[in-house]
Amino acid sequence: MNKRNALKNIAGSALLISAGGLLAACSKKGPEFRGVDITGADYAKDLPLPDHNGQQRHLKDFAGKVVVVFFGYTQCPDVCPTSMVELAEVKRSLGKDGDRLQGIFVTVDPERDTPEVLKAYMANFDPTFLALRGSPEQLAAVAKDFKIYYKKVDGKTPTSYTMDHSAGSYVYDPAGRLRVYNRYGSGAQALAADVQALLNEG
Repeated sequence: MNKRNALKNIAGSALLISAGGLLAACSKKGPEFRGVDITGADYAKDLPLPDHNGQQRHLKDFAGKVVVVFFGYTQCPDVCPTSMVELAEVKRSLGKDGDRLQGIFVTVDPERDTPEVLKAYMANFDPTFLALRGSPEQLAAVAKDFKIYYKKVDGKTPTSYTMDHSAGSYVYDPAGRLRVYNRYGSGAQALAADVQALLNEG
């Protein structure tokens, strides 16, 4: 092999290595989530509702934290308390990073879920968790934005009704972007893994 061909081979190899590096950089992926990756979703961008303390809230209030949002109601017999217990378990499992997790419960039953009821309900799980409650009109608008289904199901008496509703959690990264949908029944470990991945990402 003459000198000219050797130089060509070296130059060609350098180009291939350079191109390979660019391809590797372009194909670099974000974290692998245990829940449904909905990064880039163009819905559920805000939660303009008052909390159980009467303070108007928005997602930007929780900048720097991973936010987990769940829709439910306090008289729910199983799905809602299970989901909130799991969220509290996730916070404990994070140790010192637990302070960077914000749990939010949005009631789909503002008729019975007064601010006092919601505050007491949150205290059962974690005192730092917030419950949001809007008017029926505000709730309808937020539910539509989040693609949440809810419907009143009549009971034997006017006050013994139940609520059918979507059961799953929306997970936002510390920059306030919607990233993961965690299906009901996935378990605390799966949710904890996704929360930790988002905390590590930043």
